[in-house]
Amino acid sequence: MSDSGIKDSHYDLCVIGSGPAGMMVALEYARKCPDQRVLLAEFGAIHGTGQNRLDDRIDNKNPRNHHDPYECTNKGLGGTSITWGGRCVMYDEVDFEDRPIVRGGCTWDQALFSEVKGYQARASGYFECGEGPFSLGEMAAHKDSRVAEYFVEGEVSDSTVERWSMPTRFGPRYRAEIEETTNLDLLCGAEARRIGAVDSAGQIDEIEFRMSSNGESVTIRASAFVIAAGTQESTRLLLRNAHVFKQLGGTPAALGKYYQGHVSGKIASVRFKGDPKRTDYGFLRDPDGSYYRRRFRLSDECLRRENLLNTAIWLDNPLYHDPAHGSGAMSMMYLAMITPVLGKRLAPPAIANSVTKGKVNKVPQHLVNVLRGLPGSLWTPASVFYRRYLLKRKLPGIFLYNPENRYALHFHAEQVPDPENRMSLADDGETLEIRYDLSDDDVDSVIRNHEILDDWLRQCGCGELEYWFPREELPDAIRTMSRDGIHQSGTTRIADHSADGVVDRDLRVWGTRNLYVCSSSVFPTSSQANPTYFLGCFAIRLADHLMNSHAKR
Repeated sequence: MSDSGIKDSHYDLCVIGSGPAGMMVALEYARKCPDQRVLLAEFGAIHGTGQNRLDDRIDNKNPRNHHDPYECTNKGLGGTSITWGGRCVMYDEVDFEDRPIVRGGCTWDQALFSEVKGYQARASGYFECGEGPFSLGEMAAHKDSRVAEYFVEGEVSDSTVERWSMPTRFGPRYRAEIEETTNLDLLCGAEARRIGAVDSAGQIDEIEFRMSSNGESVTIRASAFVIAAGTQESTRLLLRNAHVFKQLGGTPAALGKYYQGHVSGKIASVRFKGDPKRTDYGFLRDPDGSYYRRRFRLSDECLRRENLLNTAIWLDNPLYHDPAHGSGAMSMMYLAMITPVLGKRLAPPAIANSVTKGKVNKVPQHLVNVLRGLPGSLWTPASVFYRRYLLKRKLPGIFLYNPENRYALHFHAEQVPDPENRMSLADDGETLEIRYDLSDDDVDSVIRNHEILDDWLRQCGCGELEYWFPREELPDAIRTMSRDGIHQSGTTRIADHSADGVVDRDLRVWGTRNLYVCSSSVFPTSSQANPTYFLGCFAIRLADHLMNSHAKR
């Protein structure tokens, strides 16, 4: 409902930000505590916001490696799920170990990991990504299956899976439930501006919002507040309200620092030696219709021994923009993506860029591929369009069979928690400056992960890697192709002490009693995993904590 429709100015819980995390906290708490009043406040409009003052006041210092805000975040009911692809991935045990490669940046532990994983089933319910585990080894139907003929699991695993959410846009999916939950109010067009004073017990009683419709201020009082506005805006709000930390004697040193995403791209293909029809290149499906897919990953033991960053590598299509792939279907889809109006409807900017690389490249050669591949050049894209856009359970992606048993490899790698990668306020106190770069360790670890995968495939007699660049050119190639800003984490990290982080294990802001952050900004390490699903587990855990700690009895 609109700002004029809120029933109270005082709530038991106020959640700032209506992305998946904020929505899950608000719904879980409201359902479990029907006598409690909950407010879900969102900066954007119900149906999303185009140009806005928050994104206009972001200064991206490295556009080569970091997407601009309009390409990687969204304002509106559902938050950035408005353009989310739906990939759900679980973190790994090694992500919670303070390995030398992360330079003391791992400020959470495996006990916390085990606890948060206990909320997996409830999180999967919201994401509707299937009830199964994130390992094929735990699934009877696939326990002994392999990615390709002759593959043996050991130093390298092919059993880790990514699952896919059915509601990739949480706003349309959960709007009706929000409106039907009588003790939950929705306030849209509201920017959280001023956090109230902190008393001697660390209590905060109010937050002031500015309404985008008329510029007026609305003060909301609550027993507890959750900042779930995404990494950029959660960090900016805390930076702008440094008085929140007065009980600590100053702002935590970690606030805004250790910003991470993922190093991502393609530098090689794999050529399997076995029967191409036995290669598991595409999607698998649960009985309920949910999709999941294999990923290569080095074992935790190998990562520890080699001191490497956690990295997932999966089978992919060749580069769409290069007509040398010879596929009429791929050329047709590429041409559709570079068509100005159609391309914007088919995929959000960051995903479209991953396909086109921002290039209008060799159109005549692509047309030749289309003509040579008829009628499949038209039939395959049409089939994909139907399954991807017209069905309720949408096809998450497109992976094409290769009769030569050769597939591109897409890598998705953890980054070192580097304090030089950071978000900070400019001199105007409003503009958020983002400094983000790739370290030598980030790049070198990607290369070494590929080398170990290649060695293992050769040792198994399963296949081998074919690099797209000479060995000496790989570092520059990775630095040129990798661009993130989509998977933001690290700037309000969890730690057991305020000297090391911004929030405690319960996501409570250090120095306060009732202010929390529920954003992937609390993740100290970025893993190989997309953060949305695991953040959903944290969101449900936080709702339970709030129910036990703050709900009136």
